Amino acid sequence: MSDREPDPTLEVPDGWAVVGHALRKEFVFADFAEAFAFMTRVAAEAERMNHHPDWSNSWNRVVIELTSHDVDRLTTRDTRLAAAIDGCV
Repeated sequence: MSDREPDPTLEVPDGWAVVGHALRKEFVFADFAEAFAFMTRVAAEAERMNHHPDWSNSWNRVVIELTSHDVDRLTTRDTRLAAAIDGCV
């Protein structure tokens, strides 16, 4: 395993995909207000965990990518945050 490869023992949460060196998931909501409310909940959880997503929002869609930038690969911090994000839906 190279320094940039994810730990093969990491369990990718349901609905998340490994894309490059990140976990990625797209969330779709009824409208912009619901998408933004979700992002607000995720932001609070990310602050609590001190691990922050890369994300984008377009109307009712939120795309989130998680990676541990300090080590440039996936870690358990990413899988834990992914699980917490799923709980924000």
